[in-house]
Amino acid sequence: MRGVLFDGKQSQVVDDLEIRDPGPGEVLVAVAAAGLCHSDLSVIDGTIPFPVPVVLGHEGAGVVEAVGAGVGHVVPGDHVALSTLANCGACAECDRGRPTMCRKAIGMPGRPFSRDGSPLYQFASNSAFAERTLVKAVQALKIPQGVPLASAALIGCGVLTGVGAVLNRARVDIGDTVVVIGTGGIGLNVIQGARIAGASVIVAVDNNPAKEPLARQFGATHFLPSADGVREILPSGADHAFECVGHPGLVRAAIDLLDRHGQAILLGMTAPTVEASFLPAALFLDKSILGCRYGSSRPQRDIPRYAELYRKGALLLDELVTRTYPVEDFAKAVDDLHHGRVARGVLTF
Repeated sequence: MRGVLFDGKQSQVVDDLEIRDPGPGEVLVAVAAAGLCHSDLSVIDGTIPFPVPVVLGHEGAGVVEAVGAGVGHVVPGDHVALSTLANCGACAECDRGRPTMCRKAIGMPGRPFSRDGSPLYQFASNSAFAERTLVKAVQALKIPQGVPLASAALIGCGVLTGVGAVLNRARVDIGDTVVVIGTGGIGLNVIQGARIAGASVIVAVDNNPAKEPLARQFGATHFLPSADGVREILPSGADHAFECVGHPGLVRAAIDLLDRHGQAILLGMTAPTVEASFLPAALFLDKSILGCRYGSSRPQRDIPRYAELYRKGALLLDELVTRTYPVEDFAKAVDDLHHGRVARGVLTF
């Protein structure tokens, strides 16, 4: 079968992948569509260290093809969005409703794929850049068949991360003020999360002016080419500032833009050794710096919730899909993402 393989030096589309049958508690999914995210590029450029060779992709949707013993919540033919959280469901963190903190959901990649008899790693317990993938039952969330799969694919990472960071981690309230630095796929979902939460002012910051129309469509009330102008709009600062780029200078900017009791939420992925500086004295005004993994999401609750918001017209998904590409055009999709030509490119199978 076809898929995108990274061997530590280059990524390539291959057509001879194999995948094992589902075991107990597993679901085999025929992937229909998968979004290309900066996290996939971060594996290729080394920002995210990951063992190789690995089948890439982590933001997908498709149709259940087979299930293993003990799986009852989905059956063959069901449409599903895929989560990257292979959480155990039995530890203290899962019991507290914090599956993103489950130790089983962090690291420990499996190897359900093979090529020429050699095992291949699975990225983010997902590997959606393949015609079929094998996930734990907890990762396959049933969605209504009326949700287009190319749009539904984006729920599994970009929407869970961006909207989730607003609703679950920052807990933006009605009337709050929000700054979003970076309006790529994650930033746009932060913007629409802030709109759904009822924020009164949503300032989008991006040095690419071509992104303004889409940012405003998703809910931005203002658009600026840099963070320097934010204080003209919010003289006292923002209640919440989301850094969605992963640049240490922008981390500092997000912190500096906060009002008293404000929160800086860090979503952009920096290299593991990169350091950021800030003025600790500023934090004595009850300011906070918050990390956020995967939108602090609870996929069993959040994915159906977001699918319903889409059906009601409150959550934009179709508008995120700038362009679809057959998987064979992976290199073109990477180039478009790298140069900021798309909000989200989606690979199709």
